[in-house]
Amino acid sequence: MAQIEQFTEPAGPGTLTAGAPTAIERMRAFRSRWPSTDGVAVFNQVYLTAVESAPLGPGRDGPGAAETLGARLTERYLSAVDTAATGGRPPECWRPLLQYRRHPGVRPVQFALSGLQAHIGHDLVLAVVDTCRTLGCAPPELEGEFERVGDLLVLLEERIHDDLMPGPDLLEITDPLTHLVSSWSLERAREAAWTAVLVLWRLRGFPALAEEFGQRTDAGAGLVGRFLLTPCR
Repeated sequence: MAQIEQFTEPAGPGTLTAGAPTAIERMRAFRSRWPSTDGVAVFNQVYLTAVESAPLGPGRDGPGAAETLGARLTERYLSAVDTAATGGRPPECWRPLLQYRRHPGVRPVQFALSGLQAHIGHDLVLAVVDTCRTLGCAPPELEGEFERVGDLLVLLEERIHDDLMPGPDLLEITDPLTHLVSSWSLERAREAAWTAVLVLWRLRGFPALAEEFGQRTDAGAGLVGRFLLTPCR
């Protein structure tokens, strides 16, 4: 059985705590820290490519809404990686990818989809709520920006399939990877995320319930992410 990767990795030049680089600069720096086959590196590369090719600009809901939501969302991912690098406990949704990042039986497309699941199933939910608090608005007022970010995530999923899925000559209908990948739906994940946003917002006056709901959302995202990392070779 392959050894499961531990969270801790050595700190060094270019770590997230050094200076205040932009999110894109931080993601670019990861490419020199990890081998290209590392599961987190796989997700990082496709995410970086999508962000660079389709940056979020001002949207219909306000001159700073899209940028604020995008920044809050990306920071959730970067914070999880930073926490793991310093030996802390990242959100549960990110733990499967961080643990299995070097598992020889997991294919690149699985790493990327597991990261995308964590980003949508947990990070996006909290990012919308954070943005509402920052801008002093309610979730329905940010629904347009939520959809714009969702479109960026669709682009990310397309890149994952285009760049990481084996070609038709290599991927047969009997390959377990075919069934595993097709079992996850980005559209369903987005719908679930928006529902979670609305519930969490309604619970803002009940801190204990809001915390419990947030923990369960995190755990649920992690469970699906772990399923996506089922070894297929």
